[in-house]
Amino acid sequence: MAPKAAEKDADRLASLENIAFIRQMLAELRQVAERENAEMLCYLIEMACVEAGDLQSRIDSGSVGHGN
Repeated sequence: MAPKAAEKDADRLASLENIAFIRQMLAELRQVAERENAEMLCYLIEMACVEAGDLQSRIDSGSVGHGN
C-alpha cells in the first residue's frame, strides 16, 4: 500500500507544480495585457489566476481527484 500512497503524493506534487507554472505564465500574460491597455484581457487573465489559485488550494488539501 505504501507505493500507491507515494505515487499519489508524487501526482499531487506534479499537479501543484503544473498549476504554479500556469499561474506564473498568467502573471506574465497579465503584464503584457496591461501594457496594451487590454482591460478585458486583464480581467479574464486575473479570473483565470484566481481559479488556478483555488485549484492549487484544493489539490494541496487533497480534495480534488486527479483525472476528473
